[in-house]
Amino acid sequence: MSTSYEAAGVDIAAGDRAVQLMKSHLAKARRPEVVHDSSGFAGLFDISAVRRFERPLLATSTDGVGTKVDLARRLGVYDTIGHDLVGMVVDDLVVSGAEPLFMTDYIACGKVVPERIAKIVSGIAEGCALAGCALVGGETAEHPGLLEPDEFDLAGAGTGVVEASRLLGPERVSPGDIVVGLASSGIHSNGYSLVRHLLRETELSLDAIVPELGRTLGEELLTPTRIYAKDCLALAWASEVHAFAHITGGGLAANLARSLPSSCDAVIERATWTPPPIFSVLESYGRVPGEEMDRTFNQGVGMTAIVGASHIDATMRLLAERGVDGWPIGEVVPGSGSVKLI
Repeated sequence: MSTSYEAAGVDIAAGDRAVQLMKSHLAKARRPEVVHDSSGFAGLFDISAVRRFERPLLATSTDGVGTKVDLARRLGVYDTIGHDLVGMVVDDLVVSGAEPLFMTDYIACGKVVPERIAKIVSGIAEGCALAGCALVGGETAEHPGLLEPDEFDLAGAGTGVVEASRLLGPERVSPGDIVVGLASSGIHSNGYSLVRHLLRETELSLDAIVPELGRTLGEELLTPTRIYAKDCLALAWASEVHAFAHITGGGLAANLARSLPSSCDAVIERATWTPPPIFSVLESYGRVPGEEMDRTFNQGVGMTAIVGASHIDATMRLLAERGVDGWPIGEVVPGSGSVKLI
């Protein structure tokens, strides 16, 4: 008896069609340094572009979207989840002050549905365009028997560059600096295991219109992660930014602490902002303790910038000019490297 790869569940023809459908989207995510590789086995990037740097440091980051992909699958919405992937990767890169140069992606699925893969990649390409980086390659893998036909997961890796003398981080932070919060677009891409638990254990439903949100819960939960890359880079060049912190898993306190030296604390005033309604909805419907909300979600602050006090007015003007909702949320004081929410 003969058999085949297709009989084992892998459809090479569908993979080829997915590649063809992707091509129309990839043009959105290019930079002039991208070099065409006719073989298609690798992405090429002309690194001579970094000659403008005296001492260029390459920065790299890799991440995924986590269990948010399960909600995208259940709702049949695939064109935003790639946007989330880019945000998770490039917004880590810019914390060091690095300019994102290029990304690659990896999509694993139980069955290649070309149109679905193309929609995912369209979101990745749009996210890269927003971040100013190129999507130079990727891989789509079909895993029959390991994943159900409608299941998928995605991850990505990005590379950026920063001038060594402009590297941002805890070493630049000192008492008197001001912590500026940049508004999140919602939950972003962290805490969805808790969200899915609440969907199983409470009356919350993805297709229910929640009055506090003004739309269905599913629509709210699939709001794409905000991409701060270009705004952070603009701040780093035009203002005295000492450090950034990307607020992801662990919440505001844990992530901001990573950008503090051991000799400083950050005192954050909760009264300076009101978290978007989605956070209170999850907290109240799920009876989630406030401390757990703080540890799990960004609570409305997706990125922080630690800025020299004398530059806070210039920082706020630049954010306003760029249409970014940001505000002072606290101050750096002498301490031991911790964050205090008061």
